[in-house]
Amino acid sequence: VQLVESGGGLVQAGGSLRLSCAASGSTFAINNMGWYRQAPGKQRELVASLTSNGGNTNYADSAKGRFTISRDNAKNTMSLQMNSLKPEDTAMYYCNAQGAIASIRFSSWGRGTQVTVSS
Repeated sequence: VQLVESGGGLVQAGGSLRLSCAASGSTFAINNMGWYRQAPGKQRELVASLTSNGGNTNYADSAKGRFTISRDNAKNTMSLQMNSLKPEDTAMYYCNAQGAIASIRFSSWGRGTQVTVSS
């Protein structure tokens, strides 16, 4: 599974961005998908995730009430709508997809898209 993120950029505090992740390859094998972020000098952390049918979502406390994760299985895309952005949201954002093919589990990552929030 290959993942390509887009939608990052520079935005002022209080603004919004919408990140997108396009999946290709063995997309039929994807179960869970999620967004992670990594700021300079910090560990990569989960921002939000959802199951294959989008029924179950999980958000980091820092994202609750501001970010919304969604998924379009027909288009093999996943999005993250980010509102009320704060300078501390500045990070590289990565798309992740997890699943299994012939009982062999995989976890694929995109190359990331940079989000910078100015104060």
